[in-house]
Amino acid sequence: MTVYMWIIIAQAVLSWVNPDPYNPIVRIIRQVTDPVLFQIRRRIPTVFGGIDFSPIIVLLGIIFLQEFLVKSLFQLGRMM
Repeated sequence: MTVYMWIIIAQAVLSWVNPDPYNPIVRIIRQVTDPVLFQIRRRIPTVFGGIDFSPIIVLLGIIFLQEFLVKSLFQLGRMM
């Protein structure tokens, strides 16, 4: 999950500049992040004034999964 967070951050930084779309690294980052970001963009209007908030929403979702859900599942497992 932490690696995916860094990939999302890299994709957000790449969106600020105009990278070569044929660069292999850029293509891999887009292939990994676009399916998730597309789902967020499709369901929630995340562009306000030209700013795309979908990477932030994905990062908050990952943090939620790491902090709340995983810890809750560990506690549930200990109780059993």
